[in-house]
Amino acid sequence: MTFLLALDQGTTSSRAIVFDAAGQAVASAQQEFRQHYPQPGWVEHDADEIWTTQRDCVRLALARAGLAAADIAALGIANQRETTVLWERASGRPLAPAIVWQDRRTAGHCDRLRAAGHADLIRARSGLELDAYFSATKLAWLLDHVPDARRRAEAGELAFGTLDSWLVWQLTGGARHVTDPSNAARTMLFNLHSLAWDDTLLDLFAIPR
Repeated sequence: MTFLLALDQGTTSSRAIVFDAAGQAVASAQQEFRQHYPQPGWVEHDADEIWTTQRDCVRLALARAGLAAADIAALGIANQRETTVLWERASGRPLAPAIVWQDRRTAGHCDRLRAAGHADLIRARSGLELDAYFSATKLAWLLDHVPDARRRAEAGELAFGTLDSWLVWQLTGGARHVTDPSNAARTMLFNLHSLAWDDTLLDLFAIPR
């Protein structure tokens, strides 16, 4: 029989569910992880803890189903979309805590861009309202506040991703740095018309391509 594995990486917990060929759930596992609030308006996660809990849920769900990894034909990921992770390509190590979609530390950055008249351009290209909810200003903040991050990003030493990209990177041992349009579209850096990263938006947010 063919089995499918679903990873549900949520804001407060990680889950794994094994489905059979008829679409029936045969086993699952779930683990919560910690929420961090270092100051008012800030919300952070430990990206390594997210990976560890997600990995352990996979192992437990497979064990409960009596299956091995080789029995899984395909894997899908659902995830909290706008949460932003910055990591080192060589080691796979996060450079800082992940900034969660709820975080409001970059609201002032959005206000400045709005005052400069950029909101219509951002909406036209990304389909999104200019807001700190999305990933672009979160990533810009990390590049500006993590020591040496901007230089290293420009040198190609770092990788950015939402949680889908982070999990795929870990699952493939760093072989795949990928996302899909539904996650890319929540970064405020993705052009909905060309379905590609938008150079104008990357320049506006000072994000190295």
